[in-house]
Amino acid sequence: MAEDIFDEYPSLTLQKESREENIAPLKLGQRLKEIRLSLNLTLEEASQRTGLARSTLSKIENEQISPTFQAMQKLATGLQIDMPQLFEPPRENVATGRRDLTRKGEGRPHPTPTYEHELLASQMTNKKMMPFKSKVRARCFEDYSDWVRHDGEEFLLILEGSVTLFTEFYEPLDLTEGDSVYYDASMGHMLTSTSDDDALILWVTAK
Repeated sequence: MAEDIFDEYPSLTLQKESREENIAPLKLGQRLKEIRLSLNLTLEEASQRTGLARSTLSKIENEQISPTFQAMQKLATGLQIDMPQLFEPPRENVATGRRDLTRKGEGRPHPTPTYEHELLASQMTNKKMMPFKSKVRARCFEDYSDWVRHDGEEFLLILEGSVTLFTEFYEPLDLTEGDSVYYDASMGHMLTSTSDDDALILWVTAK
């Protein structure tokens, strides 16, 4: 990972986002339907398991009636779940439909003394991952002033050439085209090219 890429591009740094917990009204019917569908049960099959009429289950799921405590006990027993599961907030399945295309050679360039980076998907903000291709210029350990460290985890794939991956707690690792490695990026690490030409790699950093 480039030692200064996060300083140069703070907007690309994968930071923790503070989230406010909103207390939504309890939607027991929606939660019941979610549980039933996760078990691949029809209303009729759920009725047979719980002893509750199909019409009753349908009305509960559509928020037309509220189940009694006795009905909730039957639901928990019949569906083989703990009763508190009925009161968990429904899962929100929100498809954002985001997409960011980077054509070959059209990534955002970012050269450093040890790498020549091409930042991919650079138009998309608030990414959970940061992908980029890099040419490895460094040829020896001494080309670095210190270990590279940053938050998150990192995936490395060798596209062309060969490299040596130095990590703080492991022996140096020789990698060639097609090899990949996944590691904790808070551990000191650095990369040197061992091929005649600058090696080409794909890096994906995730928080």
